[in-house]
Amino acid sequence: MLVLAAFIYGPGGPESRVYAPARDFDRHLHETLGSAVFVLAVARVLWRMVARRPDPVPASRWMRLAAAAVQGVLYLLLFAVPLTAILGAWLEGHPLAYLGDLEIGAPFAASHELGARIASIHGWLGDSILWVAGLHAAAALYHHLVLKDGVLATMLPAWLLSAPRRRR
Repeated sequence: MLVLAAFIYGPGGPESRVYAPARDFDRHLHETLGSAVFVLAVARVLWRMVARRPDPVPASRWMRLAAAAVQGVLYLLLFAVPLTAILGAWLEGHPLAYLGDLEIGAPFAASHELGARIASIHGWLGDSILWVAGLHAAAALYHHLVLKDGVLATMLPAWLLSAPRRRR
């Protein structure tokens, strides 16, 4: 949901539009949400290193490979999208600007042309993560509604699955 919100509030377009004063709130919100995505992705990877994974649901080889590929691409994009935004902004000579008027300037000299290229890559990657996440969500719904194989339940936290059900 954070990725989608960051996408929606991304000012997008040429540098003059992105950094226009009229777009400050959207850009600050976008950069705040994008940084939250990055922090949560780091936390998720660290959690995956220590937490027990659910038992896999039996599936065909091609489905297991496709799931692993999509998951790998999603993790890659969860890191690449914010990192390209940070690097692109700093190389273009812009500080990171967050809600609450917090700014973090570049720790290195600007290289505007390289920054613009990286910012362009950020835009492409931002579009890509929505498509890959949409494909992932559609596949999860297919497994849940059509195959009824329990794959969607393996994506939920164990505490949520073990919660007692209330009677109506």
